[in-house]
Amino acid sequence: MSLLSLRDQLRSGSVTPSGLLDDLAGKIVSRDPEIGAYLSHDLAAAKAEAASVDLSLPLGGIPIAIKDNMNVLGQPCTCGSKFLSENYTSPYDATVIRKLRAAGAIPFGRLNMDEFAMGSATENSALQITRNPHDLDRIPGGSSGGSAAAVASGTAFAALGSDTGGSIRQPASHCGIVGLKPSYGRVSRFGLVAFASSLDQIGPMTQTVEDAALLLGAIAGYDPQDSTSLDRPVPDYLATLNDGVKGLKIGLPKEYFGDGIDPGVRELVMAAANKLAAAGAELVEISLPHTEYAVATYYVIAPAEASSNLSRFDGIRYGHRAANPTDLLDLYRRSREEGFGPEVKRRIILGTYVLSSGYHDAYYTKAQKVRTLIRRDFETAFETVDAVLSPVAPTPARKLGESAHDPLREYLSDIFTLAANLAGNCAISVPCGKVGQLPVGVQILGPHFGEAKLLQIAKAVEG
Repeated sequence: MSLLSLRDQLRSGSVTPSGLLDDLAGKIVSRDPEIGAYLSHDLAAAKAEAASVDLSLPLGGIPIAIKDNMNVLGQPCTCGSKFLSENYTSPYDATVIRKLRAAGAIPFGRLNMDEFAMGSATENSALQITRNPHDLDRIPGGSSGGSAAAVASGTAFAALGSDTGGSIRQPASHCGIVGLKPSYGRVSRFGLVAFASSLDQIGPMTQTVEDAALLLGAIAGYDPQDSTSLDRPVPDYLATLNDGVKGLKIGLPKEYFGDGIDPGVRELVMAAANKLAAAGAELVEISLPHTEYAVATYYVIAPAEASSNLSRFDGIRYGHRAANPTDLLDLYRRSREEGFGPEVKRRIILGTYVLSSGYHDAYYTKAQKVRTLIRRDFETAFETVDAVLSPVAPTPARKLGESAHDPLREYLSDIFTLAANLAGNCAISVPCGKVGQLPVGVQILGPHFGEAKLLQIAKAVEG
């Protein structure tokens, strides 16, 4: 059921917020054990909140599930890590949670994720495995795999995810839902546990494009508590949603349609492009010449920022603390060794290396320069086209464990999504069909603060 139809039923009195929560809790109990999307949910707290909710608000009475790296007052926030799973409870609400509540929504449920959002499969969670609802032997994608799996399985009406290099769009594609990464600065990051601060962005994961527009409108906007938040008016994203694509130009970057793409994925993405053309859009071949450097650039910048952000997890203030340390250095070393999983350790080590004396200019400074070139590629493209269309991922969801010991293969699976984070652009994944029983999404990328037109094009793809 879409959020708008759900809102209508709540306002008419045919369903109640408390009844919705009971229904969801029942589905979580019956369906989620085989999927593993939820880490926890507090039905009593949600029903207490529902008792006084204002149904006249845009999301009045609607439960929204939350990826477990966003702070919700009084709830756990594990980030999928042993480091925070033992004794950390959020002492405050993230800005997006305050905005959800201001719009009448009820935060309900904590969703599994790759540890500290580092991964593309949700296999890096230290707490449990999450499976793809369309094929339980396959990954849901990551790092927002729990969010995607919950929405796809019907155990959540909608969810919030975070996207640092594709972590909303890629699991949305693999699970057959809509996932939107807003422009950098469009949605506050205050209260999001940081992975890479210049790349992270919170966004909606929903069943329909219309739901994504509604949810984005609720969480977007300036926040003085986030220094990277930009003070720009928030449009009514629903107002232009059905304006169509006649006269719009859609860019097809030749670098995104080369070797390595599953033939079925390519066919479905091109069918989506042709659908836009049939609706009146013009397809234009474009070039984003620095695309080949995006993966290498990302895996210098993101680990560098992660190594700095994760230094706060030291066993001193909160989270896991090693027992019986011999001295302060032993406390630091063993707390981090015991608390962090292998992928997090890998990225901390890589990030520390590229920031170290003698290597900073050779790696980190150079990566920042290439990042500028990637951003300029998009700026040039958006001078001639309204949006860019591409695959989200080269293949449908792979089998669980298939790349567990091949991190490079996992890194390359994000080849089509990383650039949007490096450039700060908005981007969305919209379902465009299936290869066998496995869903595939098409990616549409827009310019900075171009969400309204992006959603308009996405709606035309959705039909």
